[in-house]
This record gives sequence, structure tokens and C-alpha cells, in this order.
Amino acid sequence: MAGPVSVSHDQWSSRFAFVMAAVGSSVGLGNLWRFSAEAGQNGGGAFIIIYLSCVLLVGIPVLMSEFIIGRAGDANSAIRSVSDIARKSGRNENWSVLAWIGTVASFLIVSFYCVVAAWVIIYIPKFLFGAFDGQTVVQIAGQFAETRENFTGFSPTGLGVLWAFSAFVALTTWLVARGVNNGIEWAAKVLMPLFFFLLFALSIYSLWSGFSTKIPAADQTSSNGATEALRFLFMPDFSVVTPEVVTRALGQAFFSIGLGSAIMITYGSYLPKSINIPRSAIVIGLTDTGVALIAGLAIFPIVFAHGLDVNSGAGLFFETLPIALSSAPGGKLIGAAFFFLAIFAAVTSSISLLEPAVSWVIEKFQTSRRRAALVMGCLLWVLGTGSIFIEGFMDVIDGKITGAVMLPLAGFLTVLFVGWKMKKPLVDEQMAGSGIVLRSVLFGLVKYVAPIFVFVVLVLGIDHSYFGDALGKVLGIAA
Repeated sequence: MAGPVSVSHDQWSSRFAFVMAAVGSSVGLGNLWRFSAEAGQNGGGAFIIIYLSCVLLVGIPVLMSEFIIGRAGDANSAIRSVSDIARKSGRNENWSVLAWIGTVASFLIVSFYCVVAAWVIIYIPKFLFGAFDGQTVVQIAGQFAETRENFTGFSPTGLGVLWAFSAFVALTTWLVARGVNNGIEWAAKVLMPLFFFLLFALSIYSLWSGFSTKIPAADQTSSNGATEALRFLFMPDFSVVTPEVVTRALGQAFFSIGLGSAIMITYGSYLPKSINIPRSAIVIGLTDTGVALIAGLAIFPIVFAHGLDVNSGAGLFFETLPIALSSAPGGKLIGAAFFFLAIFAAVTSSISLLEPAVSWVIEKFQTSRRRAALVMGCLLWVLGTGSIFIEGFMDVIDGKITGAVMLPLAGFLTVLFVGWKMKKPLVDEQMAGSGIVLRSVLFGLVKYVAPIFVFVVLVLGIDHSYFGDALGKVLGIAA
């Protein structure tokens, strides 16, 4: 059995810095690209209701649990933190498997996340140089299809994707190498407020332009893009709910907030004792959800106003914004600025996804942060090229492995560990400073509610993953 690990702890400089870093980790392309795609493909309002329920009943309790593990553990890496708490609680240190799963999942996710960020980078010069001027909806959609699918030749749709991907990986690696305060914290405090302002402004513009665009309704009356978007987002049709919709909703909650990926355990390890964990978890979870809904208000009015397909997945983000901004006064600059800031929102998420692996390498091999970041950055680049050049590689990692299985599994083990295996005095110590009612409700969710929800969705996720596909084939052969 390993002995205690003595480490020098980094710490957030303030509560604002921590909240911005955690929100920055949560808020990014997951709220813009992935949330709109998931909501569009899974029933709109019904998906959102399930998503909100997952955030309140599962997301916030799991988030709080991860912060508790991080701060209570005598380590910076998630893996060592869980092992340390297990030892203090008289439990088997093999519970660290939950952090192993999360750390690997975060590394897999950041590999394709950097590819999506590369698409965003490519769109900045498209706006600046008028690539969308005079283009029809179909032509703009075609440009995105080329960007995603055509990776040959010396063009923005070929090696340009690789160049943009490489630049984004380098930026992510550099910021992680700079450390908690000079890299991660700095990026979050400076860039996230600017991103929030632009996103809110874009949603106002989208709704305003949507209300002014008349479209035919099913009952032969006239409607408009904003009204149809509000109906789609906030008038749920529960007939569209399937087990897969529930799975995708919880997967989105985990993906968006950054749960099950060892990020928040790692960030929790940098928490000073003065920061209130339960309140911070609530603020971060609700802020992330609010940003996702505002992103929906920025995108879906344009979808309906221009007759786009809500089931078009990732294309919603990369097709609707060019449509909205290409004809607007100053649209070129506004579009370029928005995608430019979306890059920095993506950076705050990508550095958080890379941080768990880097912090583990630092502690495991007693090496410098710069060297650990460089090694993991190189491995990230190699893995990420698979999502560029191998068809379906990204979808496998996202929908069939990490989102469906690894994140829910890590989350399930996390709430079991905190709710049932971690010594209660250790938990109470980390929840100190909050009212007894709030502590009781949140811990009750951790202990009794979240495990049931996550387990059910984990089973459904396995059924819809490649693990389930393989099991089905085996059972079919045996029958």
C-alpha cells in the first residue's frame, strides 16, 4: 500500500478566480456547439427539461462531491486525491479507479474538442474575408460540410484543419504549462466575462431578427423564427422521449459541467479552505445551464427563421451564425469577433480537460509542470489527428465511449465514494459554512438520488455504446 504523498499545493488566488475557472471549464463549445446539436436532435423542450433535471438532481451533487474529494485529498492530481481519502477513510485505495476513468475520459474528450476548436478558428478568416457574403443557406451549410469532411489538399478544408488544430493544441499546452495562477486562472478571469457579454448580445440580436422574420405555420397562419424557437425550446413534447434521449441529456450535463472527467476533483485540490463548496457548486452548475439556454436562444431563432433542419447536429452552430451575421451591419467583424472569443471559451475548457492528466504526470514522475505539459500535449496532438483523418473517430469517442459510458461510470463511483465510503467527518469538514438544510439536501442527493439516476443512465448508455453493441452480438451468436 502506498504511503502518504507530500506535495506542494497550488491554490486559486480568490473565490472569483476559482468560480471563473470552473465556469470557464464548463462553459465553452459544449454550450454552443454540443448543446444546440443535442437539443435539436433530441426533441428540444423535452430534452431541456430532462437536462435541467439532470443538472439539479445529479450534476450539482456530483460537482460538489468532486470538489469535496479534491480539497480533502492531500494531493493535486485526482488519482492521488481519491487514493489519499480512501486511506484516511479506511477504504481500499482501488477506489482511485474512478479518477483513472475520469482522467482518461478527459484526455479522450480534449483530443476531439481541439478539432472542433480548429473548425472555429477556420471560420474567423471566413468572416473577415467575406466567404459567406451572398451565400445561400445551402451554400453556407456546404462550406461547413467541406470543413468537416474534406481533409485533403492545401486548402482551409484540408491541411488548414490540421494547422488550426495544431495551433490550438499548442496554445492549450502552453497555458497548462504556465500553471494554475499564471495560465488557467488568468485565461478564465480575462476571457470569460468578454465571452458572456458577446453571447448575451448575440442572443438579443437573434431574437430580434427572428421576430422580424415571418414564416408559414402549420395552421396556415404566419409565425416567426423567434416564436417557433421559443416553442421548440420551452414547450416540451414528451412523446419524443426515449431511453437514448435520457442518456444523451445526462451525457450533455456531464460533458457541459465537466463531471466524471476528473477536472473538478483536480480544480477542487486547488481550493483554499475559505471557499464554500456547496454554494460554489450551485453557482457553477446553474451558470453553466443558463449559458446553455442563452446559447439556444442565440441559435434556434435563426434555425427556424431560415428553415434549417434542427436535426443537423454540429452544423447548427457552424451554419446558423454565418447566416445571421453575414447580412448584418458590421456582420463580418461581429462574426469574426464572436468566433475569436469562442476560441478562448474553448481554451478555458480544453486546459481544464488536459490538466488532470498533467497533474498526475507531475506527481507520478516527480517532474516539472512544463515537461509534463509538453509530453501530454504531444500525445494529445497524436490522438487528435484521428478525429481529423479517420471518419467516425470523433463520434465513437464522444457518443459511444466517453459520453455514454466513461463519464457516467466515473460519476456513479464518485457519488458512491463520497456518499457511502468517505468518512462523514471528512465530508462535513468540506461542507462547513453552509446551512444545515442545504448541506442535508445536497448530501441526501449525493447519497440516495444521484446514484440511482446515474446508474440507470449508465446502463442505458452501455446499451447504446459499442460495449452494448458487442455484447448484443455475442448474445446473438450464443443464441
